[in-house]
Amino acid sequence: MRHYPEYKESGVKWIGAVPRSWKIKRLKYVADLNMGQSPPSKEYNSDQIGTPFLQGNAEFGLHHPTPKIYCPTAKKHASPSDILLSVRAPVGAINIADQEYGIGRGLCAIRPRMNQLERRYAKYLLKVVRTELYVVATGSTYDAVTVDEVSNLTCVVPPLSEQTQIANFLARKTEQIDELIRIKERQIELLQEQRTALINQTVTKGLDPNVEMKPSGVEWIGKIPAHWKVNRLKHIAKILPSNVDKHIYPDEIQVRLCNYTDVYYNDYITVDTVLAKGSCKESEFTKFALRKGDVIITKDSETPDDIGVPTYVKDDLDDVVCGYHLTMIRSLACRGEYIFRFIQSDRTRRYFELESNGITRYGLGKPSIENLLLPIPTDSEQKQIANFLDHKTKQADELIATEQRKIELLKEYRQSLISEAVTGKIDVRNEV
Repeated sequence: MRHYPEYKESGVKWIGAVPRSWKIKRLKYVADLNMGQSPPSKEYNSDQIGTPFLQGNAEFGLHHPTPKIYCPTAKKHASPSDILLSVRAPVGAINIADQEYGIGRGLCAIRPRMNQLERRYAKYLLKVVRTELYVVATGSTYDAVTVDEVSNLTCVVPPLSEQTQIANFLARKTEQIDELIRIKERQIELLQEQRTALINQTVTKGLDPNVEMKPSGVEWIGKIPAHWKVNRLKHIAKILPSNVDKHIYPDEIQVRLCNYTDVYYNDYITVDTVLAKGSCKESEFTKFALRKGDVIITKDSETPDDIGVPTYVKDDLDDVVCGYHLTMIRSLACRGEYIFRFIQSDRTRRYFELESNGITRYGLGKPSIENLLLPIPTDSEQKQIANFLDHKTKQADELIATEQRKIELLKEYRQSLISEAVTGKIDVRNEV
């Protein structure tokens, strides 16, 4: 990429030099800002009465917002094409209003002034200068910024004709990058589908393609090898829902706590897994201290599809206890690593989704876990299946990680390209 022929110091350290004809202004001088305001919650509805209402960036869809509630008394509104900026929890998310919305106090609507900022250029610019908000954001329960802090964002302002050229260039280049990202994301989806299909096949059909099959007697399991048995989880393992919370009390046993996220994001808990500090009573330690071979599953969540996510305790651990919102499964007559893999299968996940109950938060009761039906291979087959899936899923996970890293690099390149274009480090006027 070429550079501009002449530069001058912007006076802003993190921006550095800018093209000589460009200006540096505060956002309040080039755009109109409208900070959101939240009416009483009793005035919201989900019956599409009133204006679609946005409370914060949680409703931001991929391209445009997705309102969940409506409000006939909303006092603050965003108009179509306004830039929506999240001003709390987390700060800095950006979207574009595709229609009129009522906006709550978590959002600020930004309307570029016609003679100052081209709207598309302003969106790209805000994706760069919003980093100034990260420095000033404060809060006790969540980070937030004030209207003054948003108003005083530094804006790099080229001549309007150049803004249009920059916006055209970035629209084309970012769409190309986004298409590459979509291709990578689809590749990850296919790898994950293949991984799941392999687990489904192996834990219900075994590793011998020529083995004689029989009906399992359970519709959602289907046929299984003729010499396998079917049993309920409560007959082969102890089911122990944990009640150990995150509070640390000095008069209790000091432990490390395996929490919900440790289970949700990891296939294995090992000696190298970083766990938070916690405490528990002696009776709780006796009951919930983790051992090698234990399986842990999530038993509560905001959505039913997040229930029943398993992890396997792969190593002997010292002073590690299973935390709240989790259920520990301790094998008695079956290998834990095989139970772990069966719970990973789509069949079990669907069973847990159907068994979960709740409205705003879903839970999985102990009886539902205890009555899970499993096909039971011989002990040697359980070991072979576990070893086979360890090897195959590791290969799949490495491929997935490689694609995820490529996506991260593409996102970094996209952000770098936007930053260099809107701060004038590259001259894209003849690139469109």
